[in-house]
Amino acid sequence: MNYDVIVIGGGHAGIEASLASARMGVKTLLITILAEQIGASSCNPAIGGLAKGHLVREIDALGGEMGICTDTTGIQFRTLNASKGPAVRGTRAQIDMDKYRLYMRNVVLNTENLDVKQEIADGLLVEDAVVKGVTTQLGNTYTASKVIITAGTFLNGLIHIGDKKQVAGRQGEFASVELAEYMRGLGIEIGRLKTGTCARIDAKSVDTSVMEVQPGDTPPPPFSFRTDRSNFHPKQLPCYVTYTNENTHEIIESNFHRAPMFSGQIEGIGPRYCPSIEDKINRFRDRPRHQIFVEPQTIDETEYYINGMSTSLPIDVQIEMIRSVKGMEHAKIVRYGYAIEYDYVQPTELKHTLETKKIAGLYTAGQINGTTGYEEAAAQGIMAGINAALSVQGKEPFILRRDEAYIGVLIDDLVTKGTKEPYRMFTSRAEYRLLLREDNADMRLSHYGYRLGLLDEAYMAKFKTKKKALDEALEFLSQNYVTPTKAFLATLSEIGEHKINEKTRWMDVIGRGDFDREKLTTLLPEFEKYDDEVIEQILVEAKYSRYIEKQQAQIMHMEEMLKIKIPEDFAYGSISGLSNEVIEKLQKATPPTLFAASQISGVTPASLEIIHVHIKLRQKSMSQGEK
Repeated sequence: MNYDVIVIGGGHAGIEASLASARMGVKTLLITILAEQIGASSCNPAIGGLAKGHLVREIDALGGEMGICTDTTGIQFRTLNASKGPAVRGTRAQIDMDKYRLYMRNVVLNTENLDVKQEIADGLLVEDAVVKGVTTQLGNTYTASKVIITAGTFLNGLIHIGDKKQVAGRQGEFASVELAEYMRGLGIEIGRLKTGTCARIDAKSVDTSVMEVQPGDTPPPPFSFRTDRSNFHPKQLPCYVTYTNENTHEIIESNFHRAPMFSGQIEGIGPRYCPSIEDKINRFRDRPRHQIFVEPQTIDETEYYINGMSTSLPIDVQIEMIRSVKGMEHAKIVRYGYAIEYDYVQPTELKHTLETKKIAGLYTAGQINGTTGYEEAAAQGIMAGINAALSVQGKEPFILRRDEAYIGVLIDDLVTKGTKEPYRMFTSRAEYRLLLREDNADMRLSHYGYRLGLLDEAYMAKFKTKKKALDEALEFLSQNYVTPTKAFLATLSEIGEHKINEKTRWMDVIGRGDFDREKLTTLLPEFEKYDDEVIEQILVEAKYSRYIEKQQAQIMHMEEMLKIKIPEDFAYGSISGLSNEVIEKLQKATPPTLFAASQISGVTPASLEIIHVHIKLRQKSMSQGEK
């Protein structure tokens, strides 16, 4: 059977990839091991968090599905870092993981141009370094000019619980072993990583009354810009917080010799920022306790996910250590925690489109590229799906810059720097995080989503109304001034704000103090017409206007560099003045622009200038040759 795009894997990356491709009018096939597990949450029942919430909002602004699904199936919504600046806040939602999976499966099965096959892909059709299709274990062959592999932890997956090992991509599900071997045979650099998950506990066996209660926010913050905030009133369940203790630590420490990660049984490198409980105790033994979050997995609250106790310790040790924690003395484990090793593609093997450099038409997205997290996977998925569809249509690729989106930072980090441990997104990775906030993701990216055909006219009409209101308000604040009259100073005093001593821009007045809607509309009653979303962005833009202007100036200064493309056949080795280390990194990363080259660790400004000069010399030589 013939398709334009084939997506292998029905996880968070595969869903966004296949939906984007199909919605762009390209005939798409999704091959997945179990159709009922499309959209399954392998680990924690939550979406978003610090920096991860930015990714979800950006996926949504491009027309992706993750934000809408989360708003539809969420059972608790919170803003993390709410007391800090808006650039580092993150929205996080607990989800009903059963409803999330059903929602995503139904969307996929009801999307035009998208077929689903429950099979195991065991190989690729490749001719002269060009992908032609996929073969499966059932003996079927599907042809396509573009293939996107989103295998997650299924690529040669191996589960560890104590000394027990099981070949699987997720507990109880087949691994994709043959495909992993096939990819190694293509000459693609493959590495080995490790991640893990926590035990799930029968809710009836947990005493939450002795734990700290962690409720959701009121009002709850939705993820999707397409969700009507005025009608967003989901039923919210609390999470609970408890702690390990010295007894817990002694139980774990006395069983280090039985831990696969210490015995040498596990070879893959695990996530530094989400360590297992045995790794925490080993690394931070001086801490008297570690925080544990007890999170409901569904609205029915039948099982709790024990966040903070990821482990691969033997079953008897898991039972003992969990029961040593306050409130879980009688805990009954429904699903044991485990570690899983899996193969991944070193992302320096990829272009910024997520197409592999060695095999034309072959893309990889998600955990297979060395990332960890549903959100990082979905972000790569939508970009791979978009670029595969654009390539089929003979159009220019879609690449987001680092100053445009966290998605741009994520992909640029991966393909230029690579990773030897599971990569997780942090706000600190984004140089322009004041510009790349959650609240303005729609302003940054929705025009792209609409142009790509992923956002409809109804949404864009609302978006344009919001953008017009915001632009109007910000222009007024930037262009108009207020003087320190007695009446104005009195009003400032009444609302608890410091006086001004000279003629001052409204933007600077609003940006000085701790302004809210009430204070703003007291000073500027005409702003009462703006809704809360617009007011929220007005206040943020005003508060950080000077810093935002500075970051925008930095970006403008770099624009000339951003425009300069590095020829694909550029010979770095022939350039004197570049160190062997820099040459090696550039040859491996093959950055498409000087800006991309600047993001590679060890490539100095002096190196960039040398390359710039040689590009100009090459262009001059070629133009003279044409004459």
